[in-house]
Amino acid sequence: MSRPRFFATTKRGENYELKAELNSEYRHVRKDAVKKVIANMTVGKDVSGLFPDVLKNMQTEDIELKKLVYLYLMNYAKTQPELVILAVNTFVKDSDDPNPLVRALAIRTMGCLRVDKIIDYLTEPLRKCLKDENPYVRKTAAICVAKLYELNPELAIEQDFVSSVQEMVSDINPMVVANAVISLSDINEISKNNDVFVVNATILNKLLHALNECTEWGQIAILTALADYKAGNGKEAEGICDRVLPRLQHANGAVVLAAIKVLLLNMRLVKDENLIKSFCRKMAPPLVTLLSSPPEVQYIALRNISLILQKRPEVLSNEMRVFFCRYNDPPYVKLEKLEILIRLCNDRNVDQLLSELKEYANEVDVDFVRKSVNAIGRCAIKIEEAAERCINVLLDLINTGVSYVVQEAIVVIKDIFRKYPRKYEGIIPTLCENLDALDEPEAKASLTWIIGEYAERIENADDLINMFVENFKEENAQKPTENQDLVQRVLQTATNECDNADIRDRAYVYWRLLSTDPQAAKAVVLSEKPPIAGENAGLSPGMLEEMLYHIGSLASVYHKPPETFIAGRKYGADSVSKCVASHHDEEDETAPPPQIQAAIKNNDLGNLLDLDWDEPSASSPIVTENPQSNPMSDLLSIGGGDSNSNSNNNNTINNNAPKSNVDDILSLFNAPSQPQQQQQPQQQNALMMAGDLFGSTSPAPTLPSQTQSPLSSTTLSPSSPAQQQQQQQQHDPFADLL
Repeated sequence: MSRPRFFATTKRGENYELKAELNSEYRHVRKDAVKKVIANMTVGKDVSGLFPDVLKNMQTEDIELKKLVYLYLMNYAKTQPELVILAVNTFVKDSDDPNPLVRALAIRTMGCLRVDKIIDYLTEPLRKCLKDENPYVRKTAAICVAKLYELNPELAIEQDFVSSVQEMVSDINPMVVANAVISLSDINEISKNNDVFVVNATILNKLLHALNECTEWGQIAILTALADYKAGNGKEAEGICDRVLPRLQHANGAVVLAAIKVLLLNMRLVKDENLIKSFCRKMAPPLVTLLSSPPEVQYIALRNISLILQKRPEVLSNEMRVFFCRYNDPPYVKLEKLEILIRLCNDRNVDQLLSELKEYANEVDVDFVRKSVNAIGRCAIKIEEAAERCINVLLDLINTGVSYVVQEAIVVIKDIFRKYPRKYEGIIPTLCENLDALDEPEAKASLTWIIGEYAERIENADDLINMFVENFKEENAQKPTENQDLVQRVLQTATNECDNADIRDRAYVYWRLLSTDPQAAKAVVLSEKPPIAGENAGLSPGMLEEMLYHIGSLASVYHKPPETFIAGRKYGADSVSKCVASHHDEEDETAPPPQIQAAIKNNDLGNLLDLDWDEPSASSPIVTENPQSNPMSDLLSIGGGDSNSNSNNNNTINNNAPKSNVDDILSLFNAPSQPQQQQQPQQQNALMMAGDLFGSTSPAPTLPSQTQSPLSSTTLSPSSPAQQQQQQQQHDPFADLL
């Protein structure tokens, strides 16, 4: 039996059939064959083998067939660069065709081929098309120059193509002007010095003149270019705003946002307050209209509105109701609306907002409910007059008994206590009653902080804290400072039984701090907490000014500069400094201290590491003018600061030798980074306090000043050096650590 016949076939494949059809003598057959080739190419099939056969169909009077062939060429030009040269003659011939559509099609396709070998053949047809009498051809040629510049910048400049496009900004046809602006903007972005397209007063008038007659996408390009123009004075800025205002009524949301960007940037120079209010009033209706769009467009509009409100809160100050959440809004739209509602909240509308947020807190979406409860707390922090009303609403929500509502309410009440200390202590019993309902770390940490902060007003504070200590190994509870045995138990548990390295290291720091100088520990741990800021979620003024230039772009959705998410670009300290310097008229309250700014500017990393980023305040009880040093002062000087602590002993150590930051850190653990005889009195003092902290049964050593420890009621008595040495041998709690 013969087997090869099973492997033989008379079919030669689909490409073979297409090749035969492409070479047919009938035009309609060839046209259908090209359509089949494009269809196969679209679904991902490889039809590059038909390149010569498709190329034969270029020379035709049928524009539809010509477009299909050009589309095929653009797709396979990179894989067949040698064969593309065969199409050059047809391109050159088509660039002289009487039909402007054919001329524009030829020059557009040549610009899209992206093959180095064809660039030399592109120059002459491009030069003719840039001077073409038909505006459609000229606008197409303008875009082609940008593509040529990306491939070969030197050639584009040598052949004066860039200069020709710059002259096209003065073209009588607004469509040509818009495309010239788009082309020059792209060229300017990839040029080295970014000086190819700089809008001056002359160009400004031409752009404003063409603005009203352009297509919507042309208007966006022109408005984006206008945003880069810096008006010379307030009168010129007012003129620009007046010319741009009609664009706010456009149906395209991108045009509206681009117009608002130009208005916001030029309003900085307008001095007339009435005129500014008029501009803000006219910006509100188009922004509200954007909220009637589909959810995806709504989200983009809301992110841009958030930026606008940070700069000009008065724009939508009377439009809070339009941001109330609908039942069918997607979660991402609801959460963004909540952020804007908080920004629009003021003493006039806070009651209306609180009733709305209370309704949101009864919905089924857990994440949205949490954000709503958090928003109530943020309203209290923002508006002091409404804080009591917000507290009452939160108490009503706590009384509902819903677990996640109660826990989120406790978290925000902690922030309210920090903002308004010693003001709403009457609600603490209600919070403590819900201790058993807490099962989330953040809620437990918040209630623990409240108990520790107001322990003197809570009779059973120790019992409440003990409930957290029982599960200390499973969660990161805050450490109490009321009872010595409780503190010792917590620290021993954290250092000996806890697997979390962060908690263990923090326990070592607290242990060393308490055993060395309890008074300093009290000053650090029980110091006055700085009040939290009401609005700390916004951008810094310098960054906000930078982001105004990107309204309507992807950067406005991310709320980040484009350099942070575009590949190949960097946005670091230099960019921040440059941004702040360019907007120096508005002071940035969150900027680092002057010495840190100077180190960043000079790129001096050595000095930067030695600076104190968080300098202690002048009123701190730790800081004195005593030149004596102890480990507490070393702890404060790790950041490079010059703070010294008033020591509780009369022992002196040699401070004449220079100390490095490494020495400071090592001295915390009595490491011999300096001569041992200099640190011996300091170690003895640390051990004396350690004996009291850990409940020593031997005679307790004391300091000459007879200091009363805040952790113990035992008065310390003098001891001899021999007793101190014995204390070091028997009760050094850090022997295992070192």
